[in-house]
Amino acid sequence: MRKSVIVALLLAMVATSCRVLLVPDPPGPRSHDGFVEANYWRARQNSYLDFASTQFSPGSPTNLIANAEHSRRTGTPFNTAGISVADYANSFSRMDNFVDTADFDLTYIMNLWYGYRDLLPADLNAAMESHMRSFKYWFTDPQPTGTVDQRYYWSENHRLLFNADEYLAGQAFPTDVFSSDGNTGAWHKERARGFINDWLNEKIKFGFTEWHSDVYYQKTFDALITVVEWVDDPAIARRASMVLDLLLFDMAMNNQKGNLGATHGRSYMKDKSQAVDQDVFNLNKVLFDDTTFGYTSTGDAGAALIARARKYRVPAVILRVAQSKHTTVDREHMGVALDAAAPVDHSQTGVDGYSFSDPKNVAFWWERGAQTAWQIVPLTLDTLDSTGLWESDFYSPFKPIADLTGGDRAAAQDLSQALEPMLGFALLTAVDTYTYRSDSVMLSTAQSYRPGKFGEQAHISQATLDEQAIVFTTHPKNEPQSGTAWPDSDGYWTGNGSMPRAAQHGALSMSLYAPAFESPGPPFTAFRYLDYTHAYFPQERFDEVTQNGNWTFGRKGDGYVALYSWRPVHWRTYTDPAIHTHGLTQPFDLVADGGADNVWITQVGDTKTFASFAAFQAAVAGGAVSVNPRPANGALAGGFDVSYASPTEGNVAFGTTGSLMVKGANVALDSGKRFDNPWALADVGAQQITVADAAGGLKLDFAANTRTVSSKKAKHDDHRRDDKHGHGDDHRGRD
Repeated sequence: MRKSVIVALLLAMVATSCRVLLVPDPPGPRSHDGFVEANYWRARQNSYLDFASTQFSPGSPTNLIANAEHSRRTGTPFNTAGISVADYANSFSRMDNFVDTADFDLTYIMNLWYGYRDLLPADLNAAMESHMRSFKYWFTDPQPTGTVDQRYYWSENHRLLFNADEYLAGQAFPTDVFSSDGNTGAWHKERARGFINDWLNEKIKFGFTEWHSDVYYQKTFDALITVVEWVDDPAIARRASMVLDLLLFDMAMNNQKGNLGATHGRSYMKDKSQAVDQDVFNLNKVLFDDTTFGYTSTGDAGAALIARARKYRVPAVILRVAQSKHTTVDREHMGVALDAAAPVDHSQTGVDGYSFSDPKNVAFWWERGAQTAWQIVPLTLDTLDSTGLWESDFYSPFKPIADLTGGDRAAAQDLSQALEPMLGFALLTAVDTYTYRSDSVMLSTAQSYRPGKFGEQAHISQATLDEQAIVFTTHPKNEPQSGTAWPDSDGYWTGNGSMPRAAQHGALSMSLYAPAFESPGPPFTAFRYLDYTHAYFPQERFDEVTQNGNWTFGRKGDGYVALYSWRPVHWRTYTDPAIHTHGLTQPFDLVADGGADNVWITQVGDTKTFASFAAFQAAVAGGAVSVNPRPANGALAGGFDVSYASPTEGNVAFGTTGSLMVKGANVALDSGKRFDNPWALADVGAQQITVADAAGGLKLDFAANTRTVSSKKAKHDDHRRDDKHGHGDDHRGRD
């Protein structure tokens, strides 16, 4: 029976994908039951716990979790006497004063309390429990008079964090009346149950809103692992495990030497310039063990929570995907299509079963940054009016714009549609991502994603050779800012004054910049942009950097990257010590002056495809490039028609509008699939997703709510495991 099940699983994968199952390269630790081998996984967990326990930080709940777990595993004493309520004064103050990201604090406290409260002082336990019962868990709950709620409840990660916190508080104190709103813990648990199921079902149907985010995937992970480990409903825990599998599969395919160096739905320069700055880095290192760089934080939430996990075990095929040496292409479709630039049409009432006007769908649309989309504007205004959120820092800047229409919802929709290239800056609509990855280089692009529009945190395309050798372009909205670090608001590297129309095929990506709006004056100066584009190309992170005409070349190990700019480029020199450079001493900012419109082409390669770096340079520079500017559109540049004879892809043609042409044939920018890669082929909205290679796989059946892992170690030696409780073997037992 075991053999028939695994054979059926593998045959089903072959039949549905019509592709050859990859042989793991390298094979990695042998799986005996479809999960990552138990001793290997234990060692990975302990590698972080050993590191984290070198420091004792009583005010950090995640560091305490790591220390407490290390203590239990090793039998060493835990310093209970070194912890006091005062250590948590700041966290409690953030909760009491409705400060943004207080839900992060509570999630970590929940994990500490649920797993290790027997080790904590009684007065600290009491303070934690009191705050669980007084916390405001949703934006529609009562707000104390005279206070302003500054929390952001609606992004992808925040939604599940708030919901998980509420469920666990209600689970812990079902009969207690919560002081935040007068409802019992049981009531809160049931409300959160519905919210959690809604969130999980959205991810199953649409994928992740904050696609490939090197920042917020960690927070989403924190929320999911918390649900898996502590929620008492087996069906929810199992479903959360399955969605967590999808998250880690996504990370594994877009990982290059510890660097989640793909296109990102949301990121910041403070995170994306090198792997060790990414919020997912320590988690990535525990999971995939493919970087020589050491752990960076003894209180990292993702690493601490996966290192102490009992119920969740990683399917072995996901580890093999992350460590694969094969050259592969991954194409993914995620998100909900919402065209905020389309003409206002009042007959439209919703998309994909989600109403534009139903208050129950506020969180769904606001997660996608659709507050200012004309379809959602009436619902947004009604919600802000009824909840008092106009006073929050997030929404008060938009009050003058709303006032321009005097409360007229139809007029507000017209205004929002007219200003969509600016006001839609936070919109995270449907995306198609394309990632080419070899053992030495990765190239990733969001295909034709909101071109010409203002984009606050979207990161459209990047070449990644290792933890630090990366290349990407942006259109800056402001000059470099002074300070000791790159701030979240840095619009020079993080924000996009306008996003390019980008497309990738194989090892080649094109980014065509042509703003769809003029750089504005008052009252919209927040959306102004500069009259040039530029690239991040940190020379000292590469082994070699050379230039030839319009091309700049870099080599790191066996990986190569070439960057072309239609406009002439120069290295910007930073002489002002107040400008943050992250310690880089050689030029890293490649500026293309002359206009906000430009063509950038990125070609990557390695020693598998080119005999040497010199051969790569000759082949790339020898390919004919044709850039034809289109006629101006009034005061706006008209964009471009571009073609390039790529040494790997042949002749590729692309324009500011129109199709991607490769060797004279039209190539769709959308594969039409949720996953399209060597390990998985699944339709958008698929209720069954199989991830497999020649050594085994993972089958997620969301309709049946079953999670099945398999291993195929050798002939006549097959195993499978149905995970009926949302986890693998509990090899340590539950606390």
